[in-house]
Amino acid sequence: MSVLTWIIVTSVFGGVLSVTCAALFTFSTRAHWISSLVSYAIGALLGAVFLDILPEAIALSPNHTTVSATVLGGILLFFVLEKLVLWRHCHHDHCEVHEPHVDPTHDHGRSGMMIMVGDTFHNFVDGIIIAAAFLTDIHLGIVTSLAIIAHEIPQEVGDFAILLHSGYSKIRAFQVNLISSFATLVGGMLGYFTLQTMQSWTPSLLALAAASMIYVAVADLIPGLHKRTQLRDTIQQVVLIALGVGTVALMNALIVE
Repeated sequence: MSVLTWIIVTSVFGGVLSVTCAALFTFSTRAHWISSLVSYAIGALLGAVFLDILPEAIALSPNHTTVSATVLGGILLFFVLEKLVLWRHCHHDHCEVHEPHVDPTHDHGRSGMMIMVGDTFHNFVDGIIIAAAFLTDIHLGIVTSLAIIAHEIPQEVGDFAILLHSGYSKIRAFQVNLISSFATLVGGMLGYFTLQTMQSWTPSLLALAAASMIYVAVADLIPGLHKRTQLRDTIQQVVLIALGVGTVALMNALIVE
């Protein structure tokens, strides 16, 4: 397949898959599945960052310090965006917008609308990241896409919970999430047609991709795991995180061979 075909297929398939899986998990209320998926997503994200994305960004950049500075600046940027509720992820059932004492109809759906605005922007950026990765290397694009899908599913679960709390019906929540997911395709197409003439941007975009994945894993996902303190839960979390990292490492080994 051509690079453009890879970008289109992974953008559309990834978005539809993540929204569909999130809907199945949320609507069936299988909380223990969601928790397991979050642990695996952490491993996949961190594995993609440290085994693929950052090494590739460093290899393509003439200045390694610039790559490191971009990652640091990206982490700070995503912190500020989350503070502004433009990059708001809830990966568990005890986020402040989920508290039972809040009237679901009090904000007339404003919290649901806000989360969808943030999610659409996030999906758009994911599409650009996917395009940058595929334009660099098909293997890197596949690994990056899988990591994004792995993290999108638990994020979409949180989005569904917020939408349902804001008064959306299940069907309506699914529709708006699905529509939002197509922003990934828009970002991917834009990235493909603009980044080819701006190859010098690729290391910086890969570094920003790494920053976003690190921030999501460390700031959004990992704190939720600490709410389960039993030894059995901790062992399960460590094993699933290692499995996520191992999946990326195994994929690397298979593709190299």
